[in-house]
Amino acid sequence: MLENAASKSDIIICTALIPGRPAPRIITEKMIDKMKSGSIIFDLAVAQGGNAAYSEVDKVVNKKGTKIIGISNVMNKLPLTASNLYAKNLFSFVRNLYSKEKKQFVVNLEDEIIKNTLLKE
Repeated sequence: MLENAASKSDIIICTALIPGRPAPRIITEKMIDKMKSGSIIFDLAVAQGGNAAYSEVDKVVNKKGTKIIGISNVMNKLPLTASNLYAKNLFSFVRNLYSKEKKQFVVNLEDEIIKNTLLKE
């Protein structure tokens, strides 16, 4: 399922880490080969080996038109305003999933944002 989703994605952000162990390999060479030219993989786990094949610490690697970006310690390289904007976007997305009236999470498949962020088989 992930291979199919990756082939349709323009950007993948990898963040999976296991404390004290190498980062799990999630994005394989085969998956990268199937991605559209111009796609981007941003591997935030690169300092511990990376979640994506071809990831290299503090380098941008181009494989068949897909850029694999491996920047270590990215949090110290981003401005605070970018972090705040990202947090606000995440909060707004999750808030959109919550119904105050029903006091529970509701996945409204008619909502354009929710519909377009779901993984489909």
